[in-house]
Amino acid sequence: MKKNNHGFTLIELLVVMVISGVVMAGIYSVYYSQQKSYLVQDEVAGMQQNLRTALFHLSRDIRMAGCDPSGNANAGFTAATATSVSFTEDIRGKDADDPPDGDTGDTNESVTYSLGGGGLQRNGTVIADNIDALNFVYLNATGAVTASLLQIRSVQITIVARTEKGDPGFTNTTTYRNQQNDPIYTAPGDNNRRRLLTTNINCRNL
Repeated sequence: MKKNNHGFTLIELLVVMVISGVVMAGIYSVYYSQQKSYLVQDEVAGMQQNLRTALFHLSRDIRMAGCDPSGNANAGFTAATATSVSFTEDIRGKDADDPPDGDTGDTNESVTYSLGGGGLQRNGTVIADNIDALNFVYLNATGAVTASLLQIRSVQITIVARTEKGDPGFTNTTTYRNQQNDPIYTAPGDNNRRRLLTTNINCRNL
């Protein structure tokens, strides 16, 4: 009886190994690309959430600057620079049992926004992380830029936020500008993605 000696030759095994290697490399490449895209999108989502948080707090508080129901608190802007802003408001009296007290000495009636601690600070407490730039432009009743605290009627706010982690395949050298087209921040050539948000807030109490 003749034995069957048929099987794989060394050449055939090598060809199979090469083909398998190519297929596995392709699968890994697709997986790596999708994983990288997911991580980048996750970082961008976190950055956009920080931007929305920062803009929400800034808009809400600046809109209330100068709130003075009694007319005796002398509330308004107390300091206004390109990178920080301070103002007062008499916000008591929203409830019938809590009438306006005519001063700005109560909690949260004196507010300062600035950068520090790696993020946006409200009265020294960080409320939004990874903020690279904070810019204010102050406008008078006619919409012209003003440096006078007493003439401020609206504020242009511009914020630049960055992702917490860098993207190795990305280099950022972008220059970010406010609504006046003035540069407020230039990325240092790192791997962090950034976004800019800007808005105009009317100070309805002034």
